[in-house]
Amino acid sequence: MTRRYRVGDHVSWNSEAGRVRGRITTVHTADFEFKGRTRRASDDEPQYEIKSDRTDHIAAHKGSALTLLDD
Repeated sequence: MTRRYRVGDHVSWNSEAGRVRGRITTVHTADFEFKGRTRRASDDEPQYEIKSDRTDHIAAHKGSALTLLDD
């Protein structure tokens, strides 16, 4: 089972530019539009919007792509 995250959790994920860190800003449990595309989410497999610590970039990922960080 994939870990569940909450708004405010500090997480990291892999991107084309390497490992990125950020804070979860939104938890989606239903399909949603993100950057012009429909992202699939459900109660069983939520998706998370995360704001990068270093830039204002917002990313959306499934929980399986995230790692919880110690603050």
